[in-house]
Amino acid sequence: MLTWIFIIVGIVVIAALSIYAGILLAKVRVQSKALAENERKRMHYLHESIETIAKAMQQEQCPYSEGCIRIAVLLDNLPNAEANDFAARWPVIHEMYERIKHMPTHEARKEYPKQEIRKLDREREAYEVELQEGIQTDVVTLIAWVKEERARS
Repeated sequence: MLTWIFIIVGIVVIAALSIYAGILLAKVRVQSKALAENERKRMHYLHESIETIAKAMQQEQCPYSEGCIRIAVLLDNLPNAEANDFAARWPVIHEMYERIKHMPTHEARKEYPKQEIRKLDREREAYEVELQEGIQTDVVTLIAWVKEERARS
């Protein structure tokens, strides 16, 4: 009789553990789907932002310097950014970024003397004129790449 009690208790414990494992597995599946959906939304946002900025630059509605900074940062936030070597794909955008990334923006500009800010602005504007043609070429290929990426996802 005691043997049967142990067998029944064992079966109940195994059944309870199986149900609990099933519940945990279902939760993991829900979390995995949510993570995948969040990553899909993040990628859509990054691609949409890159495309919007690139089109604004293409139509000269956004200063090249500002657009290059924003695009370089967005590209760096894409998965496998280093493996994709975006700096080599769009070298002029990244060249502009490298030339001006040290310049103060927003609140930091207020801490500099006006004469220094004017000097930096002239320097930045000279870079924009110098790199304009290359930036426009990069922007065209960047927009095409973003459209391909968005079509894949």
